[in-house]
Amino acid sequence: MRVDLFDFDLPEENIALRPAEPRDSARLLLVRADGADFKDSTVRNLGDFLRPGDALVFNDTKVIPAQLEGFRERDGVKAQISATLHMRAGPDRWKAFLRPAKRVKEGERIDFGHGNNACLLGSLQATVAEKGDAGEALLVFDFSGADLDQAIAAVGHIPLPPYIASKRADDVRDREDYQTVYAKEEGAVAAPTAGLHFTPELLDDLKKRGIEEHFVTLHVGAGTFLPVKADDTADHKMHAEIGIVDQFTADALNEVKARGGRIVSVGTTSLRLLESATDESGVIRRWSGATDIFITPGYKFRAVDMLMTNFHLPRSTLFMLVSAFSGFERMHAAYEYAVKNHYRFYSYGDASLLWRSTS
Repeated sequence: MRVDLFDFDLPEENIALRPAEPRDSARLLLVRADGADFKDSTVRNLGDFLRPGDALVFNDTKVIPAQLEGFRERDGVKAQISATLHMRAGPDRWKAFLRPAKRVKEGERIDFGHGNNACLLGSLQATVAEKGDAGEALLVFDFSGADLDQAIAAVGHIPLPPYIASKRADDVRDREDYQTVYAKEEGAVAAPTAGLHFTPELLDDLKKRGIEEHFVTLHVGAGTFLPVKADDTADHKMHAEIGIVDQFTADALNEVKARGGRIVSVGTTSLRLLESATDESGVIRRWSGATDIFITPGYKFRAVDMLMTNFHLPRSTLFMLVSAFSGFERMHAAYEYAVKNHYRFYSYGDASLLWRSTS
């Protein structure tokens, strides 16, 4: 499909720069598959729209401070380099997006942090082992394993999405705001933002209603922020992300489906992982590895019945995904409604609850 078909107008004032307080006071737009009128609610009322026996599936990945600032030196001249880590490739190495990438050559060294006292372990340095397309590079660090994790935590910044970072710098609040309350498995460089709306109180309310909660892990990469530069969706290449669905969770979700319960994905990351782990017969399997699944209209969903998700960028792979889930025309209408009714968009914005289209 043509990428420009997924474009829409979004006023600047609809872009959220801070989350709602408290988290579950964010607005929730209900988009039913039967064509019913859109309905306005709030996230704290989520349980009103689910049934006992339904299962919410959360992504428990934990965001790390993966934005690194440093410099490389060549012929006595220093140049500033920014690196956004996006996927771990080994105990001592990460794939990263460099900016400006043209200033860096393979084999060069980059010093991150301030001077040579970037962290308690000393300076954090890396070698550019490989350079790829679109500013991507493979960085091999001098530290490995837990020592590297500690060094990154000491010098890194929360990698806010570009549409927020262009308006303000990250601060102490973002260390908490840009993390779900159930985050556990470190490795993401972007938050699974639908999950940012949940509070301990809301989770308790859902449990009391007989709604199950299950967790999968997909380490969201910085590739989620990259624009689609191709003119046709067939020419776009997704960046891979590492995910895990364990056997216990797969069995539990299959039981939910067998008894008629609905699988409700909290976020597009959980959905993409579940769809990667589900076979053609609809059985969810234990799964571990990298997924680059790209979901566009025409995709046949195998696992997920409902999707809670934030409002996404024009021409983005995520708007393509929700258009596949609830219908192309339906989602264009929903987003037009959201804009006119002053819903807040993107990572710190409001949410929508989508029913899967039956067509």
